[in-house]
Amino acid sequence: MAFRARRAITEAGTGAYSVGVDAGRIVAVEAGLSLSADRVIELGEDVVLMPGLVDTHVHVNDPGRSEWEGFGTATRAAAAGGVTTLVDMPLNSLPPTVDPDALEVKRKAARGRVHVDVGFWGGAIPGNGEALPALHEAGVFGFKCFLLHSGVDEFPPLDDAELEADLRILAGLGALMIVHAEDASTVEGAPRPHGSRYAGFLASRPREAENRAIARVIELARRTGARAHILHLSSSDALPLISRARAEGVALTVETCPHYLSFTAEEIRDGATQFKCCPPIRESANRELLWQGLADGVIDCVVSDHSPCTPELKRLDSGDFGEAWGGIAGLQVGLPAVWTGAARRGYALEDVVRWMARRPAELAGMTRKGRIAVGRDADFCVFAPGEEFVVDVANLRHRNAVSAYHGSPLTGVVRQTWLRGRKVSGTDPRGELLNRGQC
Repeated sequence: MAFRARRAITEAGTGAYSVGVDAGRIVAVEAGLSLSADRVIELGEDVVLMPGLVDTHVHVNDPGRSEWEGFGTATRAAAAGGVTTLVDMPLNSLPPTVDPDALEVKRKAARGRVHVDVGFWGGAIPGNGEALPALHEAGVFGFKCFLLHSGVDEFPPLDDAELEADLRILAGLGALMIVHAEDASTVEGAPRPHGSRYAGFLASRPREAENRAIARVIELARRTGARAHILHLSSSDALPLISRARAEGVALTVETCPHYLSFTAEEIRDGATQFKCCPPIRESANRELLWQGLADGVIDCVVSDHSPCTPELKRLDSGDFGEAWGGIAGLQVGLPAVWTGAARRGYALEDVVRWMARRPAELAGMTRKGRIAVGRDADFCVFAPGEEFVVDVANLRHRNAVSAYHGSPLTGVVRQTWLRGRKVSGTDPRGELLNRGQC
């Protein structure tokens, strides 16, 4: 087949391109609209052919907490949002993915139920250091750890000695450690969150908790030579520290999330627990510095941290931030949310593609994903960047009808999603389970 796009974002450039596909791979990228094939997909002037997005931070919670989400619903939402590849987090499922047997349990739960391609992170918890090489060999894309309580007892945090020991193991494997970087002692010393005031919750997770934890990760990465990745950066204060570490040669990458780029603490209503996440959404000035961090390349990529739960766990009845589960459900709307903010600030759609497709694929070592180029998988998002809509949670395809984005006016609509040359609507499972190095 051939796609003829009046505007396409390819490795050869942006403009009118024809993209040839055979057996699920891209076999030709030619300027102009003349490429012929047995089947031709003609795209209109109002849409852009982009690479399918790669979301390396998704909590599917399956098996074990599938009432929160599930492989079928999460990947259906991904397909609706232009995401063609996601990597599932090792916690909130039961058992957590901390050894090869648990990884196989998760693969069995996912097999035949996924609408997009899916890979898995492994987990690093106290006492499982010996299992990390076997998990790496089994194909996980890297390892996640926490530096404070994760929210679930079966996935405890690492202390400094354990983190250093595991980083040394991963350095020998050439594997990546991804870190929820908030300092436990700083959070323990902050005011406890309670009641409906968002300001009270924000004070309970101060910027200093992130800053201290990131400094510690940088020091241990420097000492061990391991690759480290900072998850869901929310504190802009840490950007100079990160920039200096990279200039010194520390192997450090960083992500942020659409909700940190979209919302501000000043506009979150008291009792609106659908906005609770950890680390928290911070002030407007902080948000603008995160955007600048992306523009400067200090922040590498934007991924969803899709972390849904049941409405009951969000405590929408009481609006109590101390009791509510922390997590934002945003997998389906990440692209329009980021594009809306990016366009307002003068960034191009090519920037968004870099942040949400190319760089996440590179982070996970996916050599066939994230770009429109010969030899890559034919994963495409057909995006209408000028079309406006208002998010209605009833139209989102993740399991539970709760999202901080409900009611948000956004620009940019995903018209089609193609996975390895097949159009996916999210109702016919066609995804594959991926191993590190396979993709």
